[in-house]
Amino acid sequence: MTPQTHQRPLQAVLFDMDGTLVDTERLWWEAVEQVAGRPLTEADQPDVLGRPVEHTAAWLGTATGRPEADLAAELHREFADRVRTGIVPRPGAPALLDALAAAGVPVALVTASPRAVADVVLDALGAERFAASVTADDTARTKPAPDPYRAACRALGVDPAACVAVEDTETGVASAEAAGCAVLAVPSLAPIGTAPGRTVRESLTGVTVEELGRMVAPELRVMSWNLWLGGSEVDDHRAKQLKVVLESGADVVGLQETGGSAAQELAEALGWHHHRAGENLGVISRHPITARFGDPDVGFYGAAGVRIAVAPGREVDVWTAHLHYTPYGPYESAFDGLPAAELIAHEELRLAQMRDALDRIAQSSGSGVPVVLVGDFNCPSHLDWPDVAWPVTQAAEDAGFADSYREAHPDPAAEPGHTWSPIHPVHEDGSGRPEPQDRIDYVLHRGLTVRDARTLVTGTPRPWPDVADNDWPSDHAAVVTTFALTRM
Repeated sequence: MTPQTHQRPLQAVLFDMDGTLVDTERLWWEAVEQVAGRPLTEADQPDVLGRPVEHTAAWLGTATGRPEADLAAELHREFADRVRTGIVPRPGAPALLDALAAAGVPVALVTASPRAVADVVLDALGAERFAASVTADDTARTKPAPDPYRAACRALGVDPAACVAVEDTETGVASAEAAGCAVLAVPSLAPIGTAPGRTVRESLTGVTVEELGRMVAPELRVMSWNLWLGGSEVDDHRAKQLKVVLESGADVVGLQETGGSAAQELAEALGWHHHRAGENLGVISRHPITARFGDPDVGFYGAAGVRIAVAPGREVDVWTAHLHYTPYGPYESAFDGLPAAELIAHEELRLAQMRDALDRIAQSSGSGVPVVLVGDFNCPSHLDWPDVAWPVTQAAEDAGFADSYREAHPDPAAEPGHTWSPIHPVHEDGSGRPEPQDRIDYVLHRGLTVRDARTLVTGTPRPWPDVADNDWPSDHAAVVTTFALTRM
């Protein structure tokens, strides 16, 4: 695997016009005051800001008794006259448009103003900057309905979930979010509250293309990795571990067999955040850790978790678990010939450890917060063995956890996903018996969408015991899953 960006590419940026790109909210406010024949107040904002001309004309008609058509025509005229003589770009807007053009990101204008007014503004800003424009004349319904933003996405051939809408009013925000876009809100006259999937800034000044890219439906790449006694069996293991993490593109790694200090040392070298739990468990994350969970006195086996802030309003709990290694079911099946009932009965200790982890997860879970559970469970999956209902993974499934690798690769015969063991082709007792290869490391989840899942081993590891020079510093394959974070 090579380094790559795990953020869904930003496909387009969709700009509101009035009050967002240009300072026309003030001009519209003045035009409405002129037509209304009185100063407007805060109480008038819901019928003036972000509304199409027809809505405001109907509102004025109710108050004055004048025909709506006459009021609409007068509003058009007053506003257009002011736009021609008084248009002023909003702070940061020209620079952001230039940056998007340089980055090759398409831009559309999405406004509740009529076409005649929008064209005046487009000429002032440079119509060549906009690949599409949608006005109040172009859809049956305008803001706050989602129609204008959906129409803009269709015109550009893009997915709304991969677009950022830039808005300055609650009405426009409601329209963009209903269409499925992420939103950058830059309030002009009335405040806008924060919400999941919404970023609020005071102005467009300093907003970068990269920042906009982080606002679209974020992706989170999670890795589970047993470091094999901290990596001590392999020369220069810490540098090799760092290389693996960087090349995997992981955003967060649940670790087992840390040797006590690996989580802290890796995080410090990467400039990441970390949680060190007991002598064996750890989590490292490029995203901030906002909470830590689990038994503070966890021993070599058990589970520990963190909550990470992936994006504004979007948190994820990530737990790492290590379950006891004996008795080992694949050995009992392949070497001892035990039937399914006995294999299942021998999972009692690991099953108890898994239930304890699931109980702790249940106690710490927050409403609407997805959970990822990774780890070396030291047992196969019930999804892989047709004749053995392995109870540890079944317990996790019963608690609502899905197996990300099997979601991505449903056929265990075609894609076995073995993680034990890249360095043990034969059993290490000297008998020459083939080592049972199996999938015993997992990335499970509850509440996310799987985009991709794979096992990871770099290079061609030499078999045990000649492992000191291996580039791969573990006796397990890692599991790496890329998730999409949908709206909570």
